[in-house]
Amino acid sequence: MRFLTDFYRALTLKPQGFTIVVAGFLPVFAIIAMFPVVASIIEHFKDVPGAAIKVPAMVTAPGYAIALLAPFAGLAVDRFGRRLLLLISTFFYGIVGTLPFFLENLDAIFASRILLGVCEAGILTIVNTLIADYWDDNGRRNWLMLQGVIGPTFQPLVFILVAAVASVRWNGGFLVYLVALPVFVSMYFFLFEPKKPEAESAARAADIAARRQPFPASTAVLVGGMTLFASILYYVFIVNGSIAWREIGVTNPMDVSKATVIPALFIVVGSFIFRFVSRYANAIQIAVFLGLLGIGLAGVGVARSVFEMQVALAFQQAGAGMAVPALIAWAQSKFSYEHRGRGMGVWTSMFFLGQALSPIVVGNIAKASGGMQEAFLTTGLIGLATAAVLVALSRTAGARAF
Repeated sequence: MRFLTDFYRALTLKPQGFTIVVAGFLPVFAIIAMFPVVASIIEHFKDVPGAAIKVPAMVTAPGYAIALLAPFAGLAVDRFGRRLLLLISTFFYGIVGTLPFFLENLDAIFASRILLGVCEAGILTIVNTLIADYWDDNGRRNWLMLQGVIGPTFQPLVFILVAAVASVRWNGGFLVYLVALPVFVSMYFFLFEPKKPEAESAARAADIAARRQPFPASTAVLVGGMTLFASILYYVFIVNGSIAWREIGVTNPMDVSKATVIPALFIVVGSFIFRFVSRYANAIQIAVFLGLLGIGLAGVGVARSVFEMQVALAFQQAGAGMAVPALIAWAQSKFSYEHRGRGMGVWTSMFFLGQALSPIVVGNIAKASGGMQEAFLTTGLIGLATAAVLVALSRTAGARAF
């Protein structure tokens, strides 16, 4: 297939691309690396009042910092440049992330996690900005697809590594953040500051003038609103999946893990689906992943057996695998070079705000509708309805505005 040939060509001799893809995994790494050791950290601080609540909050604390600070990171990126800020953010990510290994106070560890979120806000915003700066539309799609493939591949390796070091010492898991330092070295040698577009011909004069226009606030509102909505749906199963499993009678965590192994593989399938449909309009791309998420969530809502749940999750995971690259590619296309840092800062902020709001929204729907599966069904139908609206929009003259 042609897109596979283009994909191979795009990856040849592109060390900066692989560096960016790995760097983009660092903020996700900050959360998933902690989940295998939450119980041991709670046990260590069992004499600290409220430890059972503080420790899980400590794990997710970087996400709140990202949601708050990413727009400011984007402003700094547009004003001061990409490369230096990314190097600073990555270096201190490794230092601050490892800091809890030397701490014994839970409040101090919590504070270090907030600082880690500051670094992550910079990393995510700049990485997504550089993908748009370095490559044309076709190249962006290739690297975003690869980003979607590598993340799920790294995840089980992270769990094994964290468990290995944590078995030696309760806070040994924090040492894995040192992985940022070799990434920093790779950035130093392979990443370069992209050049600002210049008026090389009279034909580009109008384009350059357009790029000097004020920040497109209405576009940022559109990108932020859609990203927030999609993020809330994206995290429905991640946060509440175990409750849905419990409602169909699967209560043992190990049984849940075994039942989700095969469906989880479809997240990689979703990345390839993104690359295939990326040739179509933005509205179609987003409609496809919302449709897959909607089918999956609604399917979880009506499932009555393990097999039915697994089939539903295959659709949900495929949608999840497509969601992030599709949203990023869309957001990147909406901002010019001068405004791209702020634009991606808005995207990053809203995606992580969705992480915080999703359990609140879904919890209230579950309370009003009578159960978690009913909440899954409701959110799934909302996703499908939105997908249908976007498909209809793609057939109108207003599709270009989206």
